[in-house]
Amino acid sequence: MAETKMIRKAPRRERWSWYFYDFGNSAYAAVVLLAVYSAYFKGSVVGGQEGTRLWGIAVGIAMLVTAVTAPILGTIADFAGARKRILLVYTSIACVFTALLFFVGPGDVFTGMLFFIVAEIAYRSAQVFYNSLLPDIANVDEMGHVSGNGWAVGSAGGIACLLVVLGAIQLIPADVLDPNLVIRLAFLFTAVFFAVSTIWLFLYLKERTEPKKLPKGENYFSLAFKRIGETFRTVKNYKDFLRFIVAFLIYNDGILMTLNFAAIIGAVLYGLDQTQLIIFMIIVQVTSVLGAWLMGKIAMRLGGKKSLLISLIWMILTVAGIYLVNDVVGFYIIGASAGFALTGVQSVSRTMVGQLAPEGRSGEFYGFFAVAGRTSSFIGPTIYGWAAAWATNVFLRQGFEQLAAEQKGILVAMGTIIVFLVVGTVVFFVWVNDPLRKEEREEKAAIRAARKE
Repeated sequence: MAETKMIRKAPRRERWSWYFYDFGNSAYAAVVLLAVYSAYFKGSVVGGQEGTRLWGIAVGIAMLVTAVTAPILGTIADFAGARKRILLVYTSIACVFTALLFFVGPGDVFTGMLFFIVAEIAYRSAQVFYNSLLPDIANVDEMGHVSGNGWAVGSAGGIACLLVVLGAIQLIPADVLDPNLVIRLAFLFTAVFFAVSTIWLFLYLKERTEPKKLPKGENYFSLAFKRIGETFRTVKNYKDFLRFIVAFLIYNDGILMTLNFAAIIGAVLYGLDQTQLIIFMIIVQVTSVLGAWLMGKIAMRLGGKKSLLISLIWMILTVAGIYLVNDVVGFYIIGASAGFALTGVQSVSRTMVGQLAPEGRSGEFYGFFAVAGRTSSFIGPTIYGWAAAWATNVFLRQGFEQLAAEQKGILVAMGTIIVFLVVGTVVFFVWVNDPLRKEEREEKAAIRAARKE
């Protein structure tokens, strides 16, 4: 590992510069990935069930490329001592290609996919280096608090950017600017918003990791995969951790499918226009903050396994609720519920890693958790896009009109989300032991042993 010069407490300015980077990149996620571009690509750039299928392919390609490159990026972060410079490169690429989405109009399918894929790869790759800066600004006992602050500030950034975009859509009359042009301008604004929010990190946060020479005969590629092999040989001795990873890989795909297709689901099933989709995503962002706080409290009281099961079951019921909802208000309620459940699953999953990792090796196990999560993340979105397009074509051949066929296709595809969530939940419930109970058992065994002595 690269050597890092730790300080007892980073200056307040450095921490806030780190927070504000999340303020900007969360705006990208909210506008491009979740609320605006996904629906614009599906409805205006491509159209019909083909838009859903191609969106799934685009997301899948970006996830797959990130999964392949993540180990190499992590190795570079550890050895090169140039995390800020590499972060700057990827952030710049993400901002430039987000801005280029402005030039994607109806029928520009290839450029629409290409620009998004490059922006998404850069966005997700930058997060590897951004996350690696956390130990530079927080000691071990502060990381949870500092990371939580960054997450909260990031959510605020997503909401702020969405509110500006919503205001522009609402206040600019259609006879002044074409609505599609206003939406495309939103991508330019998001790129600038993202870029400006990152300036403070590059100006004020110090690079404290010193370069370390690569071992003789090694390069970043060979060393990355060697380290993955070493980590796997280590973690395979911890059966509960590996069992948890298997369950996580399954249910996490259901979570990613829900996030990546939420806007398309709302547009197709309920006819939500761009304004309504933005309002929907703002609701999800707000309740996600509350959900993370609530599940944190529950996890402290009940432990990781019980609280994660609550979140997963909550998520399954929320997604299933789509089949019972017939209007926009109902879909907003579903979104509010999903916001609670989504962040509950994500935050408690991270807690489970910490509880299952052996003492003193949490960093190594969190690294494995991050890489493992990326390796399967392309499967779910690709399956969803294929299932929606396939089912829509089946209903079209049966004589359904285009919109009705698309709606039924979406409902069929949503069944795949439920399958991933249910299977992952069952595997987790049956196969993974509660780490809290394990600690209790060990403590009782120690007490019994002491009494015998």
